[in-house]
Amino acid sequence: MLLKTFGWSFAVTAAGLALAGVLWGWQGLAIVGILSILEISVSFDNAVINAGILRKMNAFWQKIFLTIGILIAVFGMRLVFPVVIVAITAKIGPIEAVDLAINDKTQYEHLVTTAHPAIAAFGGMFLLMIFLDFIFEEREHKWLGWLERPLAKMGKLDMLSVIVALVVLMVTAMTVATDVAHGGGDKSATVLLSGVAGLLTYLVVGGISGYFEDKLEEAEEDEGEAGEDGGTAAKAAGDERPGGAKQRGAVSGVGLAGKAAFFLFLYLEVIDASFSFDGVIGAFAITNDIFEMALGLGIGAMYIRSLTVFLVRRGTLDDYVYLEHGAHYAIGALAVILLATIKYEISEVITGLVGVVLIGLSFWSSVRKNRRDGKLAEDSKAKPEVASGV
Repeated sequence: MLLKTFGWSFAVTAAGLALAGVLWGWQGLAIVGILSILEISVSFDNAVINAGILRKMNAFWQKIFLTIGILIAVFGMRLVFPVVIVAITAKIGPIEAVDLAINDKTQYEHLVTTAHPAIAAFGGMFLLMIFLDFIFEEREHKWLGWLERPLAKMGKLDMLSVIVALVVLMVTAMTVATDVAHGGGDKSATVLLSGVAGLLTYLVVGGISGYFEDKLEEAEEDEGEAGEDGGTAAKAAGDERPGGAKQRGAVSGVGLAGKAAFFLFLYLEVIDASFSFDGVIGAFAITNDIFEMALGLGIGAMYIRSLTVFLVRRGTLDDYVYLEHGAHYAIGALAVILLATIKYEISEVITGLVGVVLIGLSFWSSVRKNRRDGKLAEDSKAKPEVASGV
């Protein structure tokens, strides 16, 4: 199963490193390898979040996520996105932006860095909304009960996450965005506009996805009721044909499932885009060649996607119930870090370590819980045996 899930990642790694060696020599090969490790370490928590969403999809959409999704991730976010950002912020045409990326890499890097406040505000707000909606929701399992219980009670207030996010955005715009290191000057208006855009993107994509999920659940309930009623009516009328009303309900359910999965797929891609912001910006500390960057970060993104599918197929999130908590806390930390980088330089090593440490702690807590539950189960089985022997 491991080879089946990670097979394409291994193949892409071998082909990518070989291509880097041929095109750019040993130095290029080393840079691509470093960028791959950077992407994996920074986006590890992304795999856990994606797995929580991807497990709602069928096998077909999981394959779409690994094929079309990886093309969007590599060529869209790691190659096209920086060029588009340069074209928009510098007010130049896309062809001219590509020419800059190839022939004037220093100027290209400067333009991307100048656009960082807008990128960080958009991605930071999107990720912050994911964290807030998680932490304000009542859940069966609570990792940090002393914190999550009162926050879940507060979350009963309508639109609390949006209010908190807007307050954070306003504070950011009035503090760290007033004199930024990237590009200099006051970027308050830019940060406010980009932050609101990130928040709206989350609400629109998440809202549409949730709408179709609800419709799918309703269709499945109606399908079950129609199947029972249709079967009873068919027997009463002497109609023994298979399907009938139930078959028609299933067709409707498939259509709704397709729409729900499609918008969940879009939601996944926006999440991946938000996670990739810090990786793309941080990659400029290693190289300003967009092709080396796209290849190295693309290899790392491939492993993140394979890891996502692995977690889904192994049912890891069900076995280790606090993993999602750790990943969402890592998202919250990354959102704060992204907003802070509007003014301050923060090493990608710190960003990556925060996520790894939080997920590691949540995994350790999950293992302890499983051992404790297993011991309690054994004790409950042992007690009747002792009583019967007396």
